[in-house]
Amino acid sequence: MAERSTAAVDVADNSDDQSLTAQADQSTADGVAKNQEQETDSDAAQENTETGIDGSGKMPPLELHSGHKLARRYRLEECVTRLDGFSSWRAVDEKLRRAVGVHILPADHSRARSVLASARSSALLSDPRFVQVLDAVEENDVVYVVHEWLPDATELTALLAAGPLEVYDAYQMVSQISSAMAAAHREGLAHLRLNPNAVLRTSTGQWRIRGLAVNAALRGVSSDTPQRTDTESIGALLYAALTQRWPYESDAYGMSGLPKDIGLISPDQVRAGVHRGLSELAMRALVNDGATASRHESPCTTPEELVKAIGEMPRIRPPEPAFTTPPEYQRTTYQQGTYGRPAPHPGVTQPVPAPPPPLQSRTGKALKWAVSALLIAALGLGSWQLADALMEQGGKADDTNKTQTTDENDKSSSAPKPAQPIAITSAGDFDPMGDGSEKPSDVAKVYDDTPGTYWQTDFYLSSDFGRLKPGVGVILDLGKVQEVGEVTVSFVGNTSVELRAAPSNAGGRPTSLDGFTEVAQGSGESVILKPEETLKSRYLLVWLTELPVQADDGKWRGRVVDVKVSS
Repeated sequence: MAERSTAAVDVADNSDDQSLTAQADQSTADGVAKNQEQETDSDAAQENTETGIDGSGKMPPLELHSGHKLARRYRLEECVTRLDGFSSWRAVDEKLRRAVGVHILPADHSRARSVLASARSSALLSDPRFVQVLDAVEENDVVYVVHEWLPDATELTALLAAGPLEVYDAYQMVSQISSAMAAAHREGLAHLRLNPNAVLRTSTGQWRIRGLAVNAALRGVSSDTPQRTDTESIGALLYAALTQRWPYESDAYGMSGLPKDIGLISPDQVRAGVHRGLSELAMRALVNDGATASRHESPCTTPEELVKAIGEMPRIRPPEPAFTTPPEYQRTTYQQGTYGRPAPHPGVTQPVPAPPPPLQSRTGKALKWAVSALLIAALGLGSWQLADALMEQGGKADDTNKTQTTDENDKSSSAPKPAQPIAITSAGDFDPMGDGSEKPSDVAKVYDDTPGTYWQTDFYLSSDFGRLKPGVGVILDLGKVQEVGEVTVSFVGNTSVELRAAPSNAGGRPTSLDGFTEVAQGSGESVILKPEETLKSRYLLVWLTELPVQADDGKWRGRVVDVKVSS
């Protein structure tokens, strides 16, 4: 047992949480608060010290409703939180046609300035391990912060409701969260409200953190030791992932707290079968006031120290996939040639049946003589035909030579023509669903025949362009309408691609994706795109539909090294 500080995680009484949540649900203008991706956790803020108009210590909420638009762009859909003078919504960005989350509070709110400053600082980090802040604006006496919405992600709270995480999943969670927070602290940013509601796991198994700096600003939370606060929060997350228990006496986030008056006990004392290394790691992060148990090493007081401690642990590998052994093949008596025979006894050699004797009867002898006569007649007839052919060959030699020459000419005329390269006169980037451009200054590198150069896309948060758009690409101009046989594209990393073509009678280069027709597709690092039918076109579109993770920067982006077009 050991003592530890409780500065890192703010835990409110559940009865207060329920009453505040009920009030928030009742106050929503559209009457709906399903909390599908709730930006702020269920424990209500304990720092409400402002004096509101109604004298309750809270500022009155803004009168907003579903369908309301901000900046003629963000349409509010569903209120997921409304308390303490601000509200959080699921909304739709009508310009980019994607779901987003929005925090809204009055411009004269006491925390409006700090929320704006925190949101803008967080937006500059551009780390894909954090839910990105997309916009932070003050207009019309309203301050609002727009952030990503991840419909395929699941909160750690929901994952732990089903039970503790597997050892490998807990290891991945603490590794990714620790390294992300270490990067944030290097940029001077802290979270201060890192709890199971702020940690998400995507469908691809990546862990994401939301509310960096913004959640604390919305609630007015601050700390004199932000690195220690976030480190203890990571320890609490790992403790909960290993035991399905909250490492404090109060119940929180759907989990039971520890028994009272016994202090902090290690995870392997709470639940049998807990990984020893991860149990000690959780204790080193939680017990960071120096009061460690004798078997524990020095405490971790910063995310950087936690990352170093994880690196010193033996690596935990993913579990091997389980394969069921197929049942042993059972031979039955219905196999060919065994029906009706007695089953062989083990260890007894079965007799091999003898072949039938040759034909010895009168009929058999007659049959042998008949066959012999037929063979002799066939041999004589064949010899006569061969001699006749040799005699006629001399007189027809000239005709044969002429015929042979004609056949060779016919064969040479029907042989396929070798493919001829088609020159690319110019190229341009193509991003009709975004801002219209994707690295236009480098697009000529796709046909410059220079090794080591490439055109690359912007980086995205997943292989499907962060679900922002169906793809991006490069338009090739062949100078005139030509017959295209195949297009070879080289990438950095395994990339999915389509070849699209504009109609041969197109008046000019199309400006929308509908102006091109798909003629071939493939995936890999070197892809040959060959249309099934004859293709005549001047404008070709190399359309990237799925991106790889690049090894040098760890980001999802496409890189086109070279494009060759041939007839």
